[in-house]
Amino acid sequence: MENQEKSTEGANATKPAYIMVQMKVESLDELMQRYAQFAIPILQKHGGQMIAGTPAPNVKEGDWNGNWAAVLQFPSMEAAEGWYNSEEYKPYKNLRINELQSEAGRVVIIPGM
Repeated sequence: MENQEKSTEGANATKPAYIMVQMKVESLDELMQRYAQFAIPILQKHGGQMIAGTPAPNVKEGDWNGNWAAVLQFPSMEAAEGWYNSEEYKPYKNLRINELQSEAGRVVIIPGM
């Protein structure tokens, strides 16, 4: 049983993780110039990539008050958490939250299957 638990833990560690983002920003141009061009290389250093992004998602259910949606992919939950909580990303996260967003956004980390 112990070996079975270890192999399950190892399999979970190699499953991808996804970050879903919904933002409402004052200016998409400013988001790209002041945030994205710096945050994306940090994301890549942590094994992440932006696999989807749009100012106009096709909303099927629920309320949508943002003007930017993105999906990020990481090799594991640990990598996603590592990027989001890294000291290198922290100033850009603070910039996004405190200066670029016109209201609170949503960031959700989801384990892959």
